Amino acid sequence: MTEFFPRRSIAWKLEDPAALRRLSLSLPQMALVTGLVLRLWRSYTFTHGAPESALWVGGTFLVGMTFLLLMLTLHIGNYTLRNWLWRAPLFAVLESGTEIVVSLALTTLGLEPLGAQMAELTDWLPTATRVLVVRVGGILLFTLVLAVVVSIVRRLLLVNEGRTSTAVRISRASIEQPAAKEP
Repeated sequence: MTEFFPRRSIAWKLEDPAALRRLSLSLPQMALVTGLVLRLWRSYTFTHGAPESALWVGGTFLVGMTFLLLMLTLHIGNYTLRNWLWRAPLFAVLESGTEIVVSLALTTLGLEPLGAQMAELTDWLPTATRVLVVRVGGILLFTLVLAVVVSIVRRLLLVNEGRTSTAVRISRASIEQPAAKEP
């Protein structure tokens, strides 16, 4: 007879993910940290550097964009491509919103650089609009390119492993629309 309640129990040890892994699973936390760090990075590099040097400006811009796209990739890489449809735009909105709020705080305190001068409250709305448009557009474009690359690489790996039937089923499923179920 089968035992419904075993006489011996097994002690399971659950491991909590590392701090970076826990952070990467949380959409709001990743977006907020990214927005905060990027705005502070921008403020620091504009006030402590050589703004007349194209190498300095280009290098700091590259570091900032690399950080943004790395944080986005760390987050959406935990989920399937279907989840990217809503996670990437929400990440973009939360990240740019955080940057806008931090920019407002820095502007109010007189610490937000705008070229060679400090920004004033009248400069905040155009800056906020530009941040929102550039960040959302850039993140969505990057996510689209990344999704295409991931899809191609996954299919190539399936074919390379000799799992062509799985690759064929995936490609058929992505082409065919699921039939609407009638109640």
